[in-house]
Amino acid sequence: MTIGQTMDIEIASETLTLLPDRAVHWGRTGTLFIADPHFGKAATFRASAIPVPRGTTSETLVRLDTLIARTRARRLVFLGDYLHAREGRSPETLRVLADWHVANPALELILVRGNHDRRAGDPPSGLGLRCLDPPVVEAPFVFAHHPTSSPDGYVLAGHLHPGAPLSGRGGMRERVPCFWFGRDCGVLPAFGEFTGLADVSAEAGDRIVAVADGTLVEVAIRQRG
Repeated sequence: MTIGQTMDIEIASETLTLLPDRAVHWGRTGTLFIADPHFGKAATFRASAIPVPRGTTSETLVRLDTLIARTRARRLVFLGDYLHAREGRSPETLRVLADWHVANPALELILVRGNHDRRAGDPPSGLGLRCLDPPVVEAPFVFAHHPTSSPDGYVLAGHLHPGAPLSGRGGMRERVPCFWFGRDCGVLPAFGEFTGLADVSAEAGDRIVAVADGTLVEVAIRQRG
């Protein structure tokens, strides 16, 4: 079992660094990848009269600031689902996001549109994002939202909000976010809050790296049958 606070993996002859705050750093290009921040999801819940705490967008951006400072990233790529829904485009949420962009003027921001982005609409121009339809090819990788395979390179995606089970002492068992790297596609865990977890259907040769208490843990894949 491999355990660490960061983990380097080799994909298509490139080194990607997995970070325990559910992000991937491509050091050679100064690129930080996150998937599924779902900004405004809490506001969407409140618009439906579901009481959830305020401040989740600000807290998520603080985590993002820490990652940017740690990696010295020059570019941030959102692999889909930047905004959760039209109902989440509250003035408060958009103001916080705009203020964050103003505080990071040198950071290039790219959004690879996902299914929620199509429903929510592109973020306002004041948020500084360049919005692109997938697939976005930057050899040897293909940036997407939905996991798939591509003849143009290894796909980096989100959408699934993957989770993996971890077992502890006394029979304790918990599902936690995870990275899932298959033969043709790598799926990042959701960066946002209130996103839930989905089981992955890993196959022999895949790599599953769980995120637990600020630590990365590579999980053995159980053989089917």
